[in-house]
Amino acid sequence: MDLTNPMHIATKSSKIDITLEKDTESISQKISNYLSKGDTVFLYGEIGVGKTTFIRHLINYLQAKKNYKITEIPSPTFNIVHEYKIDELIICHYDLYRVQSAMELKNIGLFENKKDTIILIEWPEIIKEKPKNIIELFFNYEENLSKRSLVISSNYKKEIFNEFK
Repeated sequence: MDLTNPMHIATKSSKIDITLEKDTESISQKISNYLSKGDTVFLYGEIGVGKTTFIRHLINYLQAKKNYKITEIPSPTFNIVHEYKIDELIICHYDLYRVQSAMELKNIGLFENKKDTIILIEWPEIIKEKPKNIIELFFNYEENLSKRSLVISSNYKKEIFNEFK
């Protein structure tokens, strides 16, 4: 075992019920308090499970905290990326649903200027080389699509899990 290069072990939350939109909103606000420039968040889940809703609440909460006008946060499915600026913070919201190959990712500039930006990525499955420090959110349907849940995983910022004990 090489102790000079310790492996980062991911921590996972238990299943969090997000059936009600107010729960999704509350969780997005809690997570936003831990995000800072340079962070990347991957959001996994089927169409309609709540990924964009989560992002909308997260960005609107950050806007409200800084007394910015609350803006519409649409899915960037056709544009691939929407960018939001809140003071010195830049948030890039990517939707990779329409991206066909890993080669297309190079043209998008996905991780350029990462140190100055919070990057939120829906449909990240196509990314072959993940950044080292990411937060992964796994959205799921439960009980015949009538309920939804979220599991949070991260190999850093483990203090985030204290919010969900």
